[in-house]
Amino acid sequence: QVQLVESGGGLVQPGGSLRLSCAASGSIFSINAMGWYRQAPGKQRELVAAITSGGSTNYADSVKGRFTISRDNAKNTVYLQMNSLKPEDTAVYYCNIEAQIATWPYGMDYWGKGTLVTVSS
Repeated sequence: QVQLVESGGGLVQPGGSLRLSCAASGSIFSINAMGWYRQAPGKQRELVAAITSGGSTNYADSVKGRFTISRDNAKNTVYLQMNSLKPEDTAVYYCNIEAQIATWPYGMDYWGKGTLVTVSS
């Protein structure tokens, strides 16, 4: 099985920065794409940022210019650097990966349990 562990969430003031990390472990053969989603109270879960194995990235319009996604393939880890945080960024952030495992040659989605980011003064 694949395990995803997020870290880095917490309370920050508006305009502050935070870096989220997500480390994947388990019987991983390869990771095709990694991304971050978030869900605020009463809102649908939305894609924040994603990065492919080739390094291509995409971002939600609301975070462009403020957030940066990156990955360390050797460590099976994806990061989300969040700058100029706004109160509306407050949400539970979930790590997501599309990966192949040793016993199944097809890509599947795996989710972390989430880490809370609160932006408030």
